[in-house]
Amino acid sequence: MNIFSILSIYDWLTLAWFVAAWTVYASYARRAQAGRSSLLQVTNRYRYEWLLQSTLRDPRMVDSTITQMLSTTPSFFCSTTILVIGGLLAVLGANEKAADLVRDIPFVARTTAMVFDIKLMALVVIFVYAFFRFSWSMRQYTFVALVIGAMPPPSIFSINESDRQAYAKKAAGLVALAAESFNDGLRAYYFAFAVVGWFVSPVVFFLATIAVLMILYRREFKSDVLAMLAQSGSQTDFDRLNP
Repeated sequence: MNIFSILSIYDWLTLAWFVAAWTVYASYARRAQAGRSSLLQVTNRYRYEWLLQSTLRDPRMVDSTITQMLSTTPSFFCSTTILVIGGLLAVLGANEKAADLVRDIPFVARTTAMVFDIKLMALVVIFVYAFFRFSWSMRQYTFVALVIGAMPPPSIFSINESDRQAYAKKAAGLVALAAESFNDGLRAYYFAFAVVGWFVSPVVFFLATIAVLMILYRREFKSDVLAMLAQSGSQTDFDRLNP
């Protein structure tokens, strides 16, 4: 059977739009970090300030605790993603019954079991990608813990201020990479919700992708949290943001 004949032209167009939208937005988000304020860029400054302060602490139990807490979230999502993948594979094993159940839902497009399987496999691929990003984020946090553990005592840094700043920048860069990997996995969850709209119709899939793009852009570049983190910290600015 020709694979291109399994899905309709509308399904292929919306699927191509989905892949292009995700790819272009991810590329845009990475490039925009250098030229404008984004949530990841602003928090990266806080990460640098944190690691710069850690060079003055001895012992560094606080920094070890912070690193452990930061790694807890990707660990939770990593475990959750495995359960989601297992659930999707279980549905694939009972595709006929699942497809019949979905077809009984009002407003859902009537499709064959093979088309239903393709849509499920799209979700599986997305969550597998999310799992790899979350697991890589966890591993990067272990590297951060190693760098903090190998950090020289404050007396060594007091001799050369540039060494202190360079070490903090390297450690903060590792934390930033771990946060970016986690952000990629979390973004995959958002786009997975758009794929759910594909079960209804290609039009809903198309509109859901646009909605996800708007939500992601709003939260990464225009959110109130970003405004709070980016502001100078004066009481006047705080009152203006929180009337």
